[in-house]
Amino acid sequence: MNKPKSFEDAISSADFSSEDYCGTSYAAKLLGLSVATVQSLVEKGEIEAWKTLGGHRRIALQSINAYLAKNSPRQSRVDTDPRGRLRVLLVEDDEATRELYRCNFESWNLPVDCTWMPSALEALMDIASMRPDLLITDLSMPGVDGLEMLKVLKRNQQLAEMQIMVISGLPPEAIEARGGLPTHAHHLTKPVNFDWLQGYMTAMVTANARWRGAAQKPAKRIAQTTVTEPTPPLAVLEAGTKNVMV
Repeated sequence: MNKPKSFEDAISSADFSSEDYCGTSYAAKLLGLSVATVQSLVEKGEIEAWKTLGGHRRIALQSINAYLAKNSPRQSRVDTDPRGRLRVLLVEDDEATRELYRCNFESWNLPVDCTWMPSALEALMDIASMRPDLLITDLSMPGVDGLEMLKVLKRNQQLAEMQIMVISGLPPEAIEARGGLPTHAHHLTKPVNFDWLQGYMTAMVTANARWRGAAQKPAKRIAQTTVTEPTPPLAVLEAGTKNVMV
């Protein structure tokens, strides 16, 4: 059995796509196993994976199905279609707040593949290779803060279609004094309104499925969308979250 691939080996493959991989927590949910067990299977080479520059395991969805076929032939295979899940990167330096997010996400029973990071610097190291559908971030963090991170990400055209949700205790005037947020970013103030966030992410799951379905049609090139224009998912989100934005 092979050990986890290196970052360089993974992303240099001719057929590499970030959509073919998921996080350890999501893999554990699909397999009905603990995160620790999945990590052990990866280290033993029974499930294919690679590690990001920040050390986060990315699990090959096809290898999950191969593992199920070998060890649990009666269990249903997992859905490897990217429309079947929402890939989220959450950046929050406070451990208790990250755990609060985690508990709520797990209770919502949504197909959310979330990776948790404690710093903006770590997110900047890995976000380009992970290509999340949604970035949820705090602003006030030690070292590189959320505002600096968003300024860097704004220049990356590969992330132009990524939705951004800023959840911060900073007052609006302090944010504006630092140059403001990207025009397409949503902004919530702390404490987190988890009812609103659940409605938003439910709409995002639906929007993601619709948009990815449309993106597969050759008649329209989604890649032509610019950062400053609402992307296809955002238009659906604005309608889908209308009832929860109070």
